Amino acid sequence: MLYRIWALFIKEWLALVRDKNSRFVLIGPPIIQLLVFGYAATFDLNHIPYALLNEDNGFISRQLIARFDGSPNFSLVQTLTQEKEVASIINEQKALLIVRIPSDFTKSILSHRPANIQIIIDGRNSNTATLALNYVNNIVLAFNQSWVYTHHWERAPSEVIIRSWFNPNLLSRWFIIPGIVSLLTLVITLIVTGLSVAREREQGTFDQLLVTPFTPTEILIGKALPGLMIGCFEGLLIVLLAIYWFKVPFMGSMMALFIGLLLFLLAAVGVGLMISSISLTQQQGLLGVFLFLVPSIILSGFATPIANMPEIVQDLTLINPMRYFLIIVRGVFLQGDSVVDLLPQFWPLALIALSTMSFAAWLFRHRI
Repeated sequence: MLYRIWALFIKEWLALVRDKNSRFVLIGPPIIQLLVFGYAATFDLNHIPYALLNEDNGFISRQLIARFDGSPNFSLVQTLTQEKEVASIINEQKALLIVRIPSDFTKSILSHRPANIQIIIDGRNSNTATLALNYVNNIVLAFNQSWVYTHHWERAPSEVIIRSWFNPNLLSRWFIIPGIVSLLTLVITLIVTGLSVAREREQGTFDQLLVTPFTPTEILIGKALPGLMIGCFEGLLIVLLAIYWFKVPFMGSMMALFIGLLLFLLAAVGVGLMISSISLTQQQGLLGVFLFLVPSIILSGFATPIANMPEIVQDLTLINPMRYFLIIVRGVFLQGDSVVDLLPQFWPLALIALSTMSFAAWLFRHRI
């Protein structure tokens, strides 16, 4: 029995190493995914973009600011002069947080009164916001410890007051569940479309389909519509569950969400049909779906911020449809975005959808 098992093992091993495609699958994707995950999947924050509103000209406030400037975790992107500039900085995501030092900061400390530092932070990504606040607290803690040690005070001279926009309590559910809308919709759509043509080939019914009066374009549309309809149903169902079951606030336009969902599904259907067109079996189709799905999730900003990735990886995310749909779905849920607000996300998504569908049609005709 052991001899037969060993012979079967040798047979399967030789089948793998002699096949060029199998060798690539064994070696290529793991190395590629290791590189992608190693650089993109990180929860460390470096060069956090922040803006400064310093209403105090005293020397103590300058000492505190110097600690932010000297920290490798923070990067000053703008110095504000008026309070009315705060809203646009956060809304347009030019900075993750704003450090506001009141006009009486130095005077209060010299008078032995508590001095407050206000931190206004973008709470749309609760995980990132929490990590950034930890870095802020460390800097203020080090400042307080230095001041207490140097001047022999019994208590800390300053304290941080935090105000989180769009997600006041920094609930991770408000950040994660809108992202799940795009994640599960992409999974379902890719599986449905990625196996459609491969299933026909494997079952031997694809040749029968070709002898019917249908043109290749008609067959392609027929393969695309089920995935599109199922994706729409799944996406809208998850949105309703997010709103009414998980109580995630929906602040924006339902029309904007539907337009984004439709464009995202067209892009996903195009990718799925591309995979299915080049796959001879359902196993190959599943493998192709997996190879596309995992990197697209990592490179979308679903769990880790894109701004924290290397520049070459950030450029790679520009061709990822999930990146744009995540911004759309989180924008309509938490920010109250309208169709006009999301136009900068719609046109790249439409361009990706047009490209994937066109290439899928070309592959479909070529493989036929």
